[in-house]
Amino acid sequence: MGEIKSGEKTRVLVVGATGYLGKRIVRACLAEGHETYVLQRPEIGLDIEKVQLLLSFKKLGARLVEASFSDHQSLVSAVKLVDVVVSAMSGVHFRSHNILIQLKLVEAIKEAGNVKRFLPSEFGMDPPRMGHALPPGRETFDQKMEVRHAIEAVGIPYTYVVGACFAAYFAGNLSQMEALLPPKKKTNIYGDGNIKVVFADEDDIAKYTAKTLDDPRTVNKTVYIRPQDNILTQNELVKIWENLTGNELEKKTIAAKDFLANIEHMEIPHQAGIGHFYHIFYEGCLTDHEIREDEEASNLYPDVKYKRMDNYLRMYL
Repeated sequence: MGEIKSGEKTRVLVVGATGYLGKRIVRACLAEGHETYVLQRPEIGLDIEKVQLLLSFKKLGARLVEASFSDHQSLVSAVKLVDVVVSAMSGVHFRSHNILIQLKLVEAIKEAGNVKRFLPSEFGMDPPRMGHALPPGRETFDQKMEVRHAIEAVGIPYTYVVGACFAAYFAGNLSQMEALLPPKKKTNIYGDGNIKVVFADEDDIAKYTAKTLDDPRTVNKTVYIRPQDNILTQNELVKIWENLTGNELEKKTIAAKDFLANIEHMEIPHQAGIGHFYHIFYEGCLTDHEIREDEEASNLYPDVKYKRMDNYLRMYL
C-alpha cells in the first residue's frame, strides 16, 4: 500500500455518493481532477432521485461501479479499481444510520490490498474525544471508533476529516432545533450563548476532503475543519443575522438542566439530537482542544476560499 505518486491522477471511489455529503464529495473530487468512481448499489431499486443523481455524476465524468454490501467479492472488485476510498455513509439517527456497514468495506479493502488511503465517514465531532457522550447519540461515536479500530488493526492508511457543524443544519436556522430556516421573532440561546462553535459550508467540507486524498501530509492523520472566521459563538451567529436583517430577535435563554429535562421521554432520534447539541453548545466539544496549524484544513489548503457565515446567511434573506 504505497503512496500516490505526484503528477499521477488519483483514482477515488466514493461510497454513499447519493447522500447529503456524498454528492458534494463526488463533485469536489471531479473538480479537483481526480478520476472519480461512484459505487452504485443494486439495492437502489425504484429510488428515482438517486438514479438521476448517479446519471448526473456520469454526465460530469464519473464512472459508475456496481457493487453491493451483501456481495463481498463485488466490493473487492470495486476497490481494486482505485487508489483511495471515501465513505460518506450516513451516521445520524433521523436519517439512515449505517456507520457499521463500513466494516464490510474495510474487509474488502484489506483483501484487495491496493488501496493507498481510506477516508471513513466522519465529518463531525471528533469521535475519540466523545467517549463521555450522552446515549443514544453516543452510539454514533462508538461506532465510528469501531470502524477506526478496524482500519488501524489491518494497517490501511487513513485520513479522518472532522470538526465542524454543517451550516445548513446549524447556521441557517441560527442553531435552532427542529427548524432549518432562521426564526422570525424569537430564538433560543443555549446557556450564555458564548461557547465557541465551528460552522462550515458543506461544499467547503467536500472541497477540503477532496484535497486531502493525495496529500502526503494527511496520511494517518486527523484533519480538522476549523476555519478561523467561522469559529463563532451562538450569540455572534445571531448578531450576524440581526445585522443582515436589521431586525432584533427576542432571546430565550435555556439552562443546561432545562435543555436536558425530559430527554428520556423523547423519540430516539430526538434524544440523539439533544445530546449532540448539548455537547456542541454547552460543553464546546468542537473548540475545547488545541490543534496544530498543520492539522487544520483552511491552513493546509488556503486556496479554498471558504464561505464565511455572514455570506452564507445572505441566502436566507
